[in-house]
Parts: sequence; C-alpha cells; structure tokens
Amino acid sequence: MRNRVVVTGLGAVSPIGNSMPETWQALLSGKSGAGPITLFDASHHKTHFASEVKGFEPAVLLGHREARKLDRFAQFAMVATLEAMRQANLVIDDSNRDRVGVLIGSGIGGIMTLTEQFEVMRQKGPDRVSPFLIPMMISDGASGAIAIRVGARGPNMALATACASGSNAIGEAVEMIRRGAADVMLAGAAEASICAIAMAGMNVMGALSTRNDDPQRASRPFDKDRDGFLMGEGAGVLVLESLEHARARGAAILCEISGYGTSDDAHHISAPAENGAGAALSMRLAIADAGIKPADIGYINAHGTSTHLNDKSETAAIKSVFGESAQTVAISSIKSMTGHLLGASGALEAAVCVQVLQENILPATINYQTPDPDCDLDYVPNTPRKAAPNHILSNSFGFGGHNATLAFSRFNG
Repeated sequence: MRNRVVVTGLGAVSPIGNSMPETWQALLSGKSGAGPITLFDASHHKTHFASEVKGFEPAVLLGHREARKLDRFAQFAMVATLEAMRQANLVIDDSNRDRVGVLIGSGIGGIMTLTEQFEVMRQKGPDRVSPFLIPMMISDGASGAIAIRVGARGPNMALATACASGSNAIGEAVEMIRRGAADVMLAGAAEASICAIAMAGMNVMGALSTRNDDPQRASRPFDKDRDGFLMGEGAGVLVLESLEHARARGAAILCEISGYGTSDDAHHISAPAENGAGAALSMRLAIADAGIKPADIGYINAHGTSTHLNDKSETAAIKSVFGESAQTVAISSIKSMTGHLLGASGALEAAVCVQVLQENILPATINYQTPDPDCDLDYVPNTPRKAAPNHILSNSFGFGGHNATLAFSRFNG
C-alpha cells in the first residue's frame, strides 16, 4: 500500500500574471506574454524579445532585506510558494514542521546573479564580489530559502533535469509522500534566465524564434511555420499532501496526482529522438502508474515548445502511446502564451492542469495558423474549449534527453 497524493494549493508567477488566478484568466483570454526584452540590452542579439515577468516587485512582496539575498529565480519560487500555502490554508509549526518538505527544481539556477557578479569582479576586483554570490547562484538556493522562511524541516532538495525539472520535481515529491518520507511537500520549479549569456547560447543553438517583427505571434507550437521557442521566466509551486493528512486537517482537495513517469531518450544532448520513443515511454509509465488506460486520458498538456523537432517528436510519441485515439484526445501548449519557462515550465503547467480539472476548460494553443503534416492532431487551436476530463497528462522534455510525465485525476474520494 502507498499513500495517495493530492493537491491542496497552487502558486504561480508567470509572464502573463503574478499569481495563479491572474495567469489562468490570461490563458483563457489567449494573452501572449511576449514583448521587447527590458532586462538587458538585446540590440546585438539575434532575438530581441522574450516573455518576461512584468510588474514584479520582490521588495514589496518579500521585504527588501530578504529580496536582496535571493536571485530572481528564488524570488519567483518564494512568492509562488507563499501563494500556494495561502490557498491550502497550510500552517507550519512545531507540530508538523518535521513532516513538511520542499523540492524546488531549476534548470539553470541563479545565472543572473552569476553574470552580474562576474562583471563586478571584472570591473572592480574579486574583493568586491557580493558575499551572497554563492547562496544566490546555486540551484538549491530557492528550496533552502523557502524552508527557512516557512520553517519546513522535512526533506529538502533541488532538482535539475533541464526543461523537465518542474515535472520531475513534482513527481519525485509525490514519491516521497507515497513512501512516507513526508506528509506535505512544497514542490515545483523556478527559472529566471532572460540574460545576455543565456539568450546568446540559445540563439547560437538555433533554439529561439527570431520573429522580431511580431513577438506576440512568435510562439506557435505545432504550426508549420514555427521557428523556435520564446524564452520565458517564472515559477509554479504546488502544495502536495497525503490524502490522509489533507483529510485530517480538513483541507480542500483540488485533485489527485495519480501517476508519474520519467525516462531518457539516450539519443542526443539537446535534440529529441524523432520517433519520440523516450517521451512515449515516459507517458506509458505515468499512465500505468495511475492505473488507467490511454483511452481514459481526456487532455494532454503538451511540452509543445514551438521548435521543429520537439513538436514533431512529441506528436509521434502521442501517436505511439494512444494509437487511433490520438486523433481524438485534446492537446494544447500554453507555451504559445507564456513562452518556455525552461526548468519551471512543467511546474507552471502542472498548476494549469489542476485548474483545468477545477474549471472544466482547456486552454488553447494560440497562433496556430498553418497545419503541419507532421503535427496532425487536435491541438485546441486558438480558442479555449469546454471539457471535463477525468484524467490529464502533462509532458515535459529537456536537454539531455530527460522526459517526465505527470498524470492528474479528478478527485473522487
């Protein structure tokens, strides 16, 4: 017997909203977070636009003293965590702190602090580097800071599997609760990598869209004219609890995380396998873990990055797993609106999947105009759709061949 795991709280900071309700409403309105880059001078880069978090005031939200000790990615994670705890009505004190853990993923961590402080050292010398450089730069800076802020003394980890980090972090937190290592996990991911070096690196790989004349329509997953992804930033955090613990404290249960699958392509350091074999394995494992069949899945939140290879291989993977029913299952990519939050994408998308089960509306894939013969499934084009799926899959795939899939199920007691 293993503990069932339920979701009781959601938090989000995204390019289209600084809370989960704001983000959800923006998704339903088809709002794109794309715009000119303001975080640095991108005039000499191939791509001049990104999907930045807007109007975010960490000193107001966290206090000046705490905010200045946290890299931007950790600030996002902290704000999302506190929001999720408020919704869950979760209080951490001496009675439960040893059984509450934190697992926050990040594909890159504090790269903005690292690049800023490297410039300080170059201009002013090594003795002028901030004493907060190391704790702000390391990828476990968010999980450690959250534990200190909320007083959680249970398992505490950071996880990095590139763009699968968010889904892997949630999945591994589920496993901790299942095996009894914790009663509650604050799980998700955060990323803040819209900086010169990261954008330059992605550009030379050919990963980013260069549609500088029309940023709002640049992210177009599964569309024939897609030319790369839209860089985004933000965080998503879920409060996960054992069903027994949630019931004992009278928590409102939003849904159940019923399945988790993870695999690797073992193919290429950045390109997915065109046949989608690793991604298909991840989906099959999640479905089997949930104890359901592919035909039970009513919606797939796609990784859907708007790159040529990813969208083609994910489509192939879905066909492999679902067979004939692949033509009828609804699929969409919110990256068409949020951009690609890299390591945080799966965590934000997990929160969106929970909202789908609450609201019975599927977010659309916006900017879908020209069908691609290699991507010929139902991508919920351009307009949200009313639907009431009982089971949902959410896919995340990352450089290194990392694949992670989460299965969410309507809670039925």
